[in-house]
Amino acid sequence: MLRIARELVRSGHTVDIYTMSWEGDLPEAGITAHLVKAGGLLNHKRYESFIRKALLEVKKGDFDLVVGFNRMAGLDAYFAADPCFEDRARSERGFFYRLLSRYKSFAAAERAVFNANGKCEIMILTPDAKTVFQQWYGTSDSRFHLLAPYLSAERMALKDRTEMRVRVRLEFGLTAEDKILLMVGSGFERKGLDRAILGLASLPAELRSKTYLLVVGEGNEKKFNCMAKDLGVAENFHIAQGRSDVPGLMQGADFLVHPAHHEMAGHVILEAMASGLPVLPNAVCGYAFHVKQAQAGRLVPTPFQQHEFNRLLRDMLTSDKLEMWRENGISYTQELMKANDGGAEAAILIALAGRKKVKKDVVHALSL
Repeated sequence: MLRIARELVRSGHTVDIYTMSWEGDLPEAGITAHLVKAGGLLNHKRYESFIRKALLEVKKGDFDLVVGFNRMAGLDAYFAADPCFEDRARSERGFFYRLLSRYKSFAAAERAVFNANGKCEIMILTPDAKTVFQQWYGTSDSRFHLLAPYLSAERMALKDRTEMRVRVRLEFGLTAEDKILLMVGSGFERKGLDRAILGLASLPAELRSKTYLLVVGEGNEKKFNCMAKDLGVAENFHIAQGRSDVPGLMQGADFLVHPAHHEMAGHVILEAMASGLPVLPNAVCGYAFHVKQAQAGRLVPTPFQQHEFNRLLRDMLTSDKLEMWRENGISYTQELMKANDGGAEAAILIALAGRKKVKKDVVHALSL
């Protein structure tokens, strides 16, 4: 959101941000952050309170475009980074869940954005996500704007791989022969950490003794540490909380595993490819198709089968295609960086604001 705001400012616009909280330094000139105090004991009640208060404030301003990063009524455009709520509520929850006020609140907010008769424009990350929303709401193609993935060239700058491998292995007490499986992302249950641990435990003894699963993110550490201990792989497993040097870790590791249960996009997949890290993701992830197109690793087919993940993991660890996967991933993502240098979303929003202004001017002219 902040990157898009900065691109809009660079294009000569000003941006006001309405949010429930702000961590870190306040934005620079041209961007104004408004903290909206929301009431309510439950999460969905706080969201409802925030939406009401924020939209009241928005109505006081003369804005060219109202953009949401959360689903709500009153938006001109929405950045769809979250999976379809209705689809998950129907496929993963029982009937009684849909009687709860929480469900009704989030379902109404999503319907306000995607309903077939609505006017909200939608920036979408993957074609598959678009298809799911259309299945539930019948949203017209014309309202969707498919975004080219964004990778920061500065953040993903390649360093000396040999040096990074040495540095990472020194930090975690590993030898040069040890292979590092990297897993990145918070919400360990959703990211499929259980599947990754089971895969590690399934390796033949000799290969397992030289393979290390390093996890970066936030989640229920105790549960998965206990799981690793019970499976006899605690010595080959470590959870490091969120870090700012993930690209460096990627350049020092051997593979990225991403057996997520569900993932709208999976930006970490592209970051791994840009770092020269072969990837083993679940095909259900929105960005997993890039791995197949680039030939930068292997895909776990859907529906997910643990024994198939285990087999692919073993095959990748012993494959002679490592260098090919690495070079293919780097080449492919460098082309993606050319397609979106960070300004693609801002360009879409500027165009939508211009279109809205034209319509507004026509209405004014007719009213005269």
